[in-house]
Amino acid sequence: MISMKNFNFFLISVAALVVFNGCQKESVHIYQGYAEGEFVNISSSQSGKLDKLFVKRGDQVSKNSNLFALECESEVLALQQISAELSAAQATLNDYKKGSRPEEINVIEAQLSQAIANAENASIQLSRNRQLYPSNAISKTQFDDSTALAKTTAAKVKELQNGLNVAKLAKRTDQISAQEARLQQLRSAVAQAQWKVDEKALKSRGNALVFDTLYREGEWVNAGGIIVRLLPPENIKIRFFVPQKIAEELGIGQNITVVSRSDGKKLSARVTYISTEAEYTPPIIYSNETKEKLTYMIEAYPNRIDAPYLHPGQPVEVSLDR
Repeated sequence: MISMKNFNFFLISVAALVVFNGCQKESVHIYQGYAEGEFVNISSSQSGKLDKLFVKRGDQVSKNSNLFALECESEVLALQQISAELSAAQATLNDYKKGSRPEEINVIEAQLSQAIANAENASIQLSRNRQLYPSNAISKTQFDDSTALAKTTAAKVKELQNGLNVAKLAKRTDQISAQEARLQQLRSAVAQAQWKVDEKALKSRGNALVFDTLYREGEWVNAGGIIVRLLPPENIKIRFFVPQKIAEELGIGQNITVVSRSDGKKLSARVTYISTEAEYTPPIIYSNETKEKLTYMIEAYPNRIDAPYLHPGQPVEVSLDR
């Protein structure tokens, strides 16, 4: 039989153990949670046959790594056609700004030289006929013909001189403006065609894990179809649930400790979200007696260097130091 003295000692020991455990629970709180991934779904805005898949599930890719390429023959041909039209339009604009070609100007100058020589001869002949006509050495018809020829050759010289001046000028301002507008339109068309070509072969925008691939080479992919699913390390987060009282004490940016159940490795994380809605398992009645059963979801992101140790769905334990 246990004596009264021993029984009292037993009660004191149990009470001390209860107090000690209570202090432990007050100082450290452990809550169950799990890791979750925010995936980046990579798809093309264009449709086409999957020509090449450069990655497979489980690969680690770095920034600017090739992910996939769709067939793009029609897009490349369209880009080449628009680029050729742009080059032709640019050449036309350059031609408008510099006037006629040198060869065309040389032809006009040669014609002008010949016209000047004809005009000089006609002018000399007219001067002679003016002296001969009063003495009836020539007929009035000859005098009139020489007068008309002198006027005609002089007019021809003036015509060719004006033509030469015009040939050396650029096109009119409105023609140049219209061609510049056409050039800008073609530049936009080239940019659009280039974008369509680029959309057929996408690269990774940063370091990430290839979580899954959803198509095989040779399969047809509709526009917007997810081809590769990536998981960047910064997109891994922790979700856990705490009672209302603890949720009210937590704050955004607060540091927590995450313990992986598999290897016991401790990771640090930072609280980024505290749910404003309670979660519970029905049926439940809101009352003072049952409100302790309500829990609030908390999200926290681990440090970037610790994120690779976590995997979506992995159970973890979260420690809150108070």
